[in-house]
Amino acid sequence: MSQDQLAARRHEILAAARDCFARFGYEGATVRRLEDATGLSRGAIFHHFRDKESLFLAVAEDDAANMVETVARNGLVQVMRDLLAKAGEAKAGGDTAGWLGTQLEVSRRLRTDPQFAKRWAERSAAIADATRERLQRQREAGVLRDDVPVEVLTQFLELAYDGLVLHLATGRPPGELSRVLDVVEEAVRRG
Repeated sequence: MSQDQLAARRHEILAAARDCFARFGYEGATVRRLEDATGLSRGAIFHHFRDKESLFLAVAEDDAANMVETVARNGLVQVMRDLLAKAGEAKAGGDTAGWLGTQLEVSRRLRTDPQFAKRWAERSAAIADATRERLQRQREAGVLRDDVPVEVLTQFLELAYDGLVLHLATGRPPGELSRVLDVVEEAVRRG
């Protein structure tokens, strides 16, 4: 296979594994279920990833990298808006719950697996750094309020993100969350 074909296959495996982990959790996403989800044999899957742990980390790292890109470009509130939109699509029958499922599984493993938490700290720091850097750029552009330190605003947005994930994870209806995100965004902007 060419490098492009290998990269495409790896991307396909990640997408199918993301859905499998979201649906069944880490423990429930057995190798057999991963084979069914990807349509590939165990050997084909683990040709690209050392083991199930490596596959899960690759899915989570891929999601974190996409999140960092979105934060750097459009801010953490946009990540929340995208998550809300994906949750709405999933409720309407779309197949978009994978990202939320991965986030929930990462959260669970952060609480229960100290080695995972240590490895994940770097990814978490990258998201916080991207948020801080975007807020600092906004402050320098005169868009961001200047009566609250950037670090506090970063923590405020992270807390809002965590709350949104929890809200969606518990299956509560989105209701007026789009308007709530408008309030969150207004809270960090210059009045």
